[in-house]
Amino acid sequence: MTSRKPDEQLARNSTLRLVRGRPLTTARRAVTEGRGRPAPRPPQGTPPQAELARQARAVLADAVRLARWAAVDRDPGAGPLTEGALTEGARERAATALELTPEQVSAAWDRARLAGLVELHDGTVRPGWRLQAWDRDDSAVQRGWVALFDAWSLVHPGPADIAPATVAEVIEAVPQVLSLLQLSAGPVLVPTLLDLLQQRVAELHEGRCEVPYGPQPAPAPTTTEPQAPDPVDEALLPPLLDWALDGLAAVGALTRGEGQATLTPLGNWAVWVKLEQICVAAQSPAGNIEQSAEHMLRGCARLTPGPARAEYRAWLAARTVGSAVTELLTVARGEDALLRGLAFEALRVVGAPAEADVRAAAHDTSLRPYALLWLAEYEGADPEDASEVLTREESTWLWVDTAAAVADHGESDLLVRHLESAVQGNVPTLLAEVRALGHPRTVQVLVALAAAHPDPALAKAVRRAAFQVHTGGS
Repeated sequence: MTSRKPDEQLARNSTLRLVRGRPLTTARRAVTEGRGRPAPRPPQGTPPQAELARQARAVLADAVRLARWAAVDRDPGAGPLTEGALTEGARERAATALELTPEQVSAAWDRARLAGLVELHDGTVRPGWRLQAWDRDDSAVQRGWVALFDAWSLVHPGPADIAPATVAEVIEAVPQVLSLLQLSAGPVLVPTLLDLLQQRVAELHEGRCEVPYGPQPAPAPTTTEPQAPDPVDEALLPPLLDWALDGLAAVGALTRGEGQATLTPLGNWAVWVKLEQICVAAQSPAGNIEQSAEHMLRGCARLTPGPARAEYRAWLAARTVGSAVTELLTVARGEDALLRGLAFEALRVVGAPAEADVRAAAHDTSLRPYALLWLAEYEGADPEDASEVLTREESTWLWVDTAAAVADHGESDLLVRHLESAVQGNVPTLLAEVRALGHPRTVQVLVALAAAHPDPALAKAVRRAAFQVHTGGS
């Protein structure tokens, strides 16, 4: 027997089972297996997802038709957009093609943009990923409608003759009004809603009048007492409540009757989801909503994807988009590969506002595979097929990075199973390409894999590769 025999046997028997690579799933399983918590059930009487999606499709039917028309409209010499709005020519063509009035076209266009059915890139309309999944993915439809629901005050602009600050306070108070409607599980009289609105606006106003916490500079000498902001004119609240209820009715969240309002099944479900998100954030062991991006991601690492996304949303809602994206990318550039993957999961929740920063991150070798996958999904690729945008070298880099995350946070059997997700067809080829890659964690990953794998011949080959990388040999 020569020393070459084990290697020859390894080459014959080490063909990897080619599976669709899902590296981040592997890394997450490293810390979530057996630790997930069951998803909360919606209130009794909530329609099934298919019925909610049907209702959402009905609300956005004109927006979907217009989005599909805009994606293929190519009238020469008459571009479809002017600073994000349809040009007059495009609006007239759409009205004719879809048998709508120009006003209906404008309203449908606003809804299509707010629901993520279309995306604007340098003045060009592209179908949003939700539009591409509209007929087959009920959850995408629900998320599109929730985006519209969140933007109800843009769909139905506030009264022009009332100070914007007063309108903003009413918008900020509307979630409490919706919570009352949801908890009541039926019609609520408008006077009851108005009483709650008055209380909440007064609380918001009082909060803005409080003395700031912590040391403050000495005030300049003055002969007059400092004046508090003017109180809200309560005479404006009844028409503003009517405006808010009309806006919510316009997006299908509630219906109005004689002196009362009732949440629709869609509205009831959406408010429940948002209340659950708040509860998830409040119950997180580390108080994730108040933590830095790194601590928040560590707190979310043990959650399954659904609850984790809820915490990402709560954390993002408490920050400006720009600062949140910057903080997430800073964590992604760190040494912990698991946090790198989770940071890009959180950036998926951010969506369009993160695009420019993610494109810039694609020039960073350590972030490039993650950024390219993010951009592919953002531009409409199916998550199952997004990995096709990566070169073989980029896929191998991601494989090593994910293996590092599993080695740091997971069990040895997960690292062995991760071997199956490599793009190479056999172990010798994988080892040769990993050795040439230059990933900073290559040696640690190979040593951990050799220690974990039950096949002695394969483990020996992996240890040899680790030694060669470590010593710079061939």
